[in-house]
Amino acid sequence: MGVRKVSSWALWTLNFEFSMSILVEVEPQVREHGLEMKELFLLDKLDEHPNPAALARALLTPKPSITFMVKRMEAAGFIRRETQADDLRRFRLTLTPSGRKAMEATRALLDEACERRLARLTQAERSELARLLERLQKSED
Repeated sequence: MGVRKVSSWALWTLNFEFSMSILVEVEPQVREHGLEMKELFLLDKLDEHPNPAALARALLTPKPSITFMVKRMEAAGFIRRETQADDLRRFRLTLTPSGRKAMEATRALLDEACERRLARLTQAERSELARLLERLQKSED
């Protein structure tokens, strides 16, 4: 059997549809935890990117959208905003214990949905998939 030629578009679409199928499946449960899907990703990146501008870059999201989500997450008690001592114009965002709990619970939902699909692969196939995705993630300079 020969190697099947697959276009870049087909691969991109398959990857997107795989990811979206998981997000659509868990979205109702994520909302039960008081989060929208984008907010889950915001909470997940917060430890690594504690200020709004860095979050916007990391999430490839416009700053006004980040500001809106931060205000909503702050009102929900999931994050705390503090002025940075070295620059009073900048804020440092931190997860509250309830924010961390919501993030971990909703990440577990994504993990379970993804695991159900990945269970169709052997460990060798999963390892190869991870290797290939890591290789593709690196940009060529």
